[in-house]
Amino acid sequence: MPATETGSTPSFGRDMFELTKPRITLFVVMTAYVGFVVGAKVPVFGLDFSTLLHTLLGTALVASGTSVFNQLWEIKLDARMKRTASRPLPAGRISPATAFGFGAALSILGIAELAVFANAITSVLAATTLLSYVFVYTPMKTRSPLSTIVGAIPGALPPLGGFTASSGAIAPEGLVLFAILFLWQLPHFFAIGWKHRKDYGEAGCQILAVIDPSGKSSGRQALWYTALLLPVSMAPAFLGTTGVLYGVAALLLTSLFLLSSLQFARETTDRNATRLFLMSIGWLPAVLILLLANRITGV
Repeated sequence: MPATETGSTPSFGRDMFELTKPRITLFVVMTAYVGFVVGAKVPVFGLDFSTLLHTLLGTALVASGTSVFNQLWEIKLDARMKRTASRPLPAGRISPATAFGFGAALSILGIAELAVFANAITSVLAATTLLSYVFVYTPMKTRSPLSTIVGAIPGALPPLGGFTASSGAIAPEGLVLFAILFLWQLPHFFAIGWKHRKDYGEAGCQILAVIDPSGKSSGRQALWYTALLLPVSMAPAFLGTTGVLYGVAALLLTSLFLLSSLQFARETTDRNATRLFLMSIGWLPAVLILLLANRITGV
């Protein structure tokens, strides 16, 4: 028999916290922070810290609520996958009604926070992220391999939201941040999909690694999107958002990322998928730090 929720016990609190997917929420907040700094067009120490705090808090609340609703939708799917079967909802430790109320409260508070203390554009972007992720991407996972591309859209909106919170408008510099994160997600997810293709297949997810077990489609798509990322990752230097240091470093880092994608495309194996995955999770923080460094050093 699965365990059931027990009110205010420590384990109940941990399970509720787990529903928010804190690592993903932290990642979302980090990208929103970078977007805010870029949009402010001032040195880091000159930021409007009150607006920044409300932006990051609102973003974290909406991201957490989105994760709760995502898990609500995928209870049966998660129960069929070894790596997700022990989550609070499929394991029965938290009831769907409790999770729904929790997710709704987080989402409403987050959207309201952004509307009141940031601006309407940022609030709308956050709401769009929530709705598109939960009601478009999540149900598509069991219907079409295009879900990976669709899911990358809400995944790329947080840095744009951070940008609009400080700048007050959508501008090319913010759209470039969106494009960088959008393109980065695709080789990252194709590598994950290949590594966990058996689990995804058993759960009924229609991702490329499942519908094309040869791996050729996953490899080609990973290579294609990483190749597009090469010029896009350098765009901040051409737009004047950053300096020379960023442009040179982005070229070198993305070239290494592209090499990993090429190896994965040539030979789609678990080993190369792991290499591509590790390269992707190293590449993004490095690029984000470089974007921030320009606001500190001006180089």
